[in-house]
Amino acid sequence: MSRKIAFFDIDGTLTSEIDGRVPDDAAAAIAGARANGNLMFINTGRCFQNVEPRFREIGWDGYVCGCGTNIYCGGQDVLHVSQTHSTTMRILNAARQTDVDLLFESRIQVAFDLSRPLHHPDAVRQYQAFASRQYDMPEDLENPNFFSDKFVIWYQEEAQLNAFRQVSDRWFECIDRGGTFREFVPHGYSKASGIQYVLDHYGLDITDAYAFGDSNNDLSMLSYVPHSVAMGNASPESLFDQVEYVTAKSSCGGIRQALEHYCFL
Repeated sequence: MSRKIAFFDIDGTLTSEIDGRVPDDAAAAIAGARANGNLMFINTGRCFQNVEPRFREIGWDGYVCGCGTNIYCGGQDVLHVSQTHSTTMRILNAARQTDVDLLFESRIQVAFDLSRPLHHPDAVRQYQAFASRQYDMPEDLENPNFFSDKFVIWYQEEAQLNAFRQVSDRWFECIDRGGTFREFVPHGYSKASGIQYVLDHYGLDITDAYAFGDSNNDLSMLSYVPHSVAMGNASPESLFDQVEYVTAKSSCGGIRQALEHYCFL
């Protein structure tokens, strides 16, 4: 049996859509697939510092983090793409001028712009969640040593987003995460580019690659590989028409079902 490689989104894919836990059967199935000689990777928009210990403890062959900007294979850091402080400051100034809520992300820390009050309730909730987990969140963003790998924003009005993108589009691709939430990734990097980098690293063919996801954030990798899996809880449901296989919901054994379907187990 040839070795296969699978890439998993975290939120709503690896985790239950009901309570955010990793289902026991999902963790066991991933361990079983590895025991059979296959490679298992997380592929997430989260930067590495935000891949919580509870996810790492499952056991993986590597991580594609920050939408392909930071990659780890077999415990080695094989790729890291960060933005200069100058570019980061241009984004910060654009966020302040358009009054959007901004969260910078890097592989070592997250940072909100707290020079102004946070407006969007989702931004406030995210800040509180990071604070409750005691994340490192520097406040002196003008410090010359501060940089980011990627970032997200929350906005109130479409005009804010349009004005902000007059600056950001020079360096970053804007990913629609639904509602008034947008993710920004450097041009040329994505969950799909991360997959290709890992395939090249191991000398594997794309025909042996599988991707698991549940949202538009996963579309780049789901459309890139020949074997794409949407969780039964995927949103929007139009995602079902763009994948090879639709499995059960995350909370209902979806990971195990798909791995069995594709003979990982």
